[in-house]
Amino acid sequence: MEDGAPLASQLRLVVLRLSRRLRQQAVGDITPSQLSALASIAKHGELSLGALASIERIAPPSMTRIAARLEEQGLVLRRSDDADRRVARVEISEAGRAMLEEIRNRRDAYLAVRIQDLSAGEQELLSRAVPLLERLAVENEVVPAEH
Repeated sequence: MEDGAPLASQLRLVVLRLSRRLRQQAVGDITPSQLSALASIAKHGELSLGALASIERIAPPSMTRIAARLEEQGLVLRRSDDADRRVARVEISEAGRAMLEEIRNRRDAYLAVRIQDLSAGEQELLSRAVPLLERLAVENEVVPAEH
């Protein structure tokens, strides 16, 4: 396939639609940006707000607001860095872990029901496509400079 533009457009639209449907499976009063930050903290462990902003590819002041809201909801614990008191660090709380688990379970269940409606051949094709989609998703992924 020489010109990938039509496929790129189709893929973009279907991924956006699916993403919207999955976001609707969230629980509680959490925005997509807050949920993304929470998932990054869960994945990478305790982080400075600067490192988290870099991972999330947003400006540090925006991350400060997101972290403050997550802290207000009891989803993260925030403290000053031992070496530099000006640096704030965040880690996920038990409530944050529980919320992520519930959201992931709801999203997995949503997809599982829809996948069951596919034929065996369609399920096999989808299974083979997952590694390709994963490659598209992880290229150029930002890795935090420090934890």
